[in-house]
Amino acid sequence: MEDFRLKVFYSVARNRSFTKASGELFITQPAVTKHIKALEDSLGLRLFDRRGNTILLTQPGEVLFQYAAQIFRLYQEAQAELNSFKTQLTGSFRLGASTTIAQYLISPLLASFYEKFPQVTLSLLNGNTEQIEQAVLSREIDLGIVEGKKHSSGLKYTDFMQDELVAVVHTKSRFAHLNEISLGDLTSIPLVLRERGSGTLEVIESALRERGIRLSTLPVVMHLGSSESIKSFLEHANCLSFLSLWAVRKEVQAGELKIIRVRDFTIPRTFSFVHLQGQAEGLAVTFMTFARRHYNQQ
Repeated sequence: MEDFRLKVFYSVARNRSFTKASGELFITQPAVTKHIKALEDSLGLRLFDRRGNTILLTQPGEVLFQYAAQIFRLYQEAQAELNSFKTQLTGSFRLGASTTIAQYLISPLLASFYEKFPQVTLSLLNGNTEQIEQAVLSREIDLGIVEGKKHSSGLKYTDFMQDELVAVVHTKSRFAHLNEISLGDLTSIPLVLRERGSGTLEVIESALRERGIRLSTLPVVMHLGSSESIKSFLEHANCLSFLSLWAVRKEVQAGELKIIRVRDFTIPRTFSFVHLQGQAEGLAVTFMTFARRHYNQQ
């Protein structure tokens, strides 16, 4: 369904390298050069400028690159749509999810995917964002869903859904009478936060840094390895934490945890799909499309 010459162009343009494109597409570098020349000849336009060891897109190349990105995205969506008609879609699919996603989002999604595609053998790896990214890079999994910043140029990140980190205390805490605090108040309230390597901690640290606050200057009494352990800790300690809305909504509704507004400060974040650079294929595309629809219908 797709033009291979366009795929070669897109890989070279994205990587800014004929060598990297040849490795990504499993063809020789002379073959890459041949495909690019054939595409340029057919268009009557030069798509790349070579300046020493640097490859730059020409103005026509920039235009084609933008359209190629849209074309391949639409191709993926079409492929996933067509796969949805295959009631006997089969194969093995290895998924990874960072901790918050694995604990609070993934189970209903996996159940729905199984109901739709019962012949697909699906496995799930759970870890923090750093561990999931490494699993993708080492090809232990086909697709990851993570909750932090973009870290590796060898990975492609695609937005999945939005989340927000909120300040919470237990309703038995001596801070539970507060409805709103300022950023300055954080210097006098003990904090319990996620461990290093977690996407949650990284996003918190980044948001504070943007407001001129270093995490090292705040009274962090403990780092714990999951949202569940933090919630349990809050039940027995006069501390505050920043946790995902997805992680605390049941406890907030039950009156066990309380969200405290931080004046003029919010921490939005995006959950992202992550896979090796290049176009996702097969079951990974089907799963990403299915997942977006699943949560858009919630």
